[in-house]
Amino acid sequence: MSSKKILIIYGHPDKESYSFALAAAYKKGAIAAGAEIKEIVVADLHFNVSLQYGYRKRTELEPDLLESQEKIKWADHLVWFYPVWWGSLPAILKGFIDRVFLPGFAFQKRENSVWWDKLLTNKSARIVCTMDQPAWYYWLMYKEPSTNMMKKTTLQLCGINTVKVTSIGPIRLSKESYRKSYIDKMEKLGLSLS
Repeated sequence: MSSKKILIIYGHPDKESYSFALAAAYKKGAIAAGAEIKEIVVADLHFNVSLQYGYRKRTELEPDLLESQEKIKWADHLVWFYPVWWGSLPAILKGFIDRVFLPGFAFQKRENSVWWDKLLTNKSARIVCTMDQPAWYYWLMYKEPSTNMMKKTTLQLCGINTVKVTSIGPIRLSKESYRKSYIDKMEKLGLSLS
């Protein structure tokens, strides 16, 4: 039986961030479990973050985005690491999604219909997001807008139906022991390949 193919997507623009530390711990566990790993560090990609013409006119994909699409197609499981900023994603990550998850790759609109076909089926995903408020407060007060966007109106819309979420917060003012506990949890998640 072949090993699980995992794509880790680093969505934080700062490589010294806690998000990167969490991703490194996950990667360590997944490698120990025998997974094949590929990575996308969004901050290292060279691309225009703006979907300049919307869907009216095609914007040609830069080589880094074409390579990202190949990695997404290759993967069985996508693991996203990013912070929640203003209830949403960092701009560079949102731009990456806008430019990569396009009709013909991630989904296909049906002619003369409001419906679409999902093109990224038979994959699963995990979202690991950090925030400066308690995760329960983000859920209770705001209904988790970034999580809903990623899980429901991006990944599931494209056919990635099994999406698990790990929300970590508050990070700001947190103690080292709190942050370390989640580093340990990420390594265990990697080991479980989930």
